[in-house]
Amino acid sequence: MMRISMSLPKKLLNEFDDVLKDRGYNSRSNGIRDALKDYIIRYQWMKEIEGDRMGVVSVIYDPHYTDVLGNIMDIQHSFLEEINATMHIHMSDKNCLEVIVVKGDANQIRDLTEQLMRLNGVEHVKLTTTVSTEKNK
Repeated sequence: MMRISMSLPKKLLNEFDDVLKDRGYNSRSNGIRDALKDYIIRYQWMKEIEGDRMGVVSVIYDPHYTDVLGNIMDIQHSFLEEINATMHIHMSDKNCLEVIVVKGDANQIRDLTEQLMRLNGVEHVKLTTTVSTEKNK
C-alpha cells in the first residue's frame, strides 16, 4: 500500500464522513479507495464510448463563482452541432443545474463533458448516453 496525504475543504470532508457513516465504512481509507475506483470506472466508461451517441450532460455549478456561467456558455457555443437543447434550473441560492441534451460523435460529446468538468466553480458533471439510432423513412 502507498500512503498519501491530501487537503480537502472542511465541508467536503464532513459530507464524505457522513456518507461513510451512512454506508457503514470503518475507515476513510476504505471509502477513499472505493470512491477512486468508482471515479476510474466512470472515466474508463466515458473514454470507451464511440460512434453516434445521444444523451444528457448534467452540470451542477455555483453561479456566484467568477465567470463560471460565461465559461459554460463559451464551451456550449463551441459545440453547437452536438447540443440540441439546454435547460437551466435554480436548485438553491448556491447551486444551479444546467441540463444539456446532446447528439453526435462520441468524441465531441466526451470533449464537451471534459471541458465542463475542468471549469472552476463546477461542482459536478455527469454524462449519460445511449447509441443514437435513426429510424428508416
